[in-house]
Amino acid sequence: MSGSLWAVSDLHVAFEENRSLVERLRPESPDDWLLVAGDVGEYAADVEWALGVLSERFDTVIWTPGNHELWTPRDDPVQLRGERRYRHLVDTCRRLGVTTPEDPYLVWRGAGGPVTIVPLFLLYDYSFRPPGAASKSQALAIADDAGVLCTDEVLLHPEPYRNVDDWCAARIELTERRLAVRDTAFPTVLVNHFPLVREPTRILRHPEFALWCGTERTADWHRKYDAAAVVYGHLHIPRTLWQDGVRFEEVSVGYPREWRPRGGPVGLKRVFPGART
Repeated sequence: MSGSLWAVSDLHVAFEENRSLVERLRPESPDDWLLVAGDVGEYAADVEWALGVLSERFDTVIWTPGNHELWTPRDDPVQLRGERRYRHLVDTCRRLGVTTPEDPYLVWRGAGGPVTIVPLFLLYDYSFRPPGAASKSQALAIADDAGVLCTDEVLLHPEPYRNVDDWCAARIELTERRLAVRDTAFPTVLVNHFPLVREPTRILRHPEFALWCGTERTADWHRKYDAAAVVYGHLHIPRTLWQDGVRFEEVSVGYPREWRPRGGPVGLKRVFPGART
């Protein structure tokens, strides 16, 4: 198998400049795969459009949702919330031939492989707390005092779960059961919208925002599940980090106001063949 394994996230195609970027994205080889680590857009039609374009070009597209796909904007014709919205997007992906966290794990057998690609949908549970916060309520109060509030608190509805914390716990338990019975002959590439470890959030301009960025329950997953690489987004800080000898790739495009000062959007990140320590 030839070709490369690519990744991207945080396309935010509601912005015209980002939409134009998606229209320009092309594989280098007919065998190229693409990992899309969430935040394609907020509107169901935008998500369908972007994944449809990419699935027509790349041999295989694997998607996992970000928080923005789970929003229910008041002007979106699709007014589904929470789990029902997620399942609607999964159905859309299956129609397009895009793999989701609900599907069997695929094995990349090109350069760097074989590795099992594991798309994760885990959310967050407010455990990335600021110093001095012993509880979620204290952490939210500290964030509020700092003027930091994630739009999720308004537009992301966790139904039928009581709150996002409970939804996160349910997703972790479900995913752990699936990972426990995976074929352990191959290492994994873990793909999640949110960082699996807290370290990438240390450089946030507003550190209180880490509350909405992951869960401490996945801090050892890169070791526990034999990760050859971890792919994530959400932070809009594209870079490569190494932790415990494992490569962590933040693959966000981000908003135009963020990438313009950098001279343009990063575009696709090659995961395999990839750099080594």
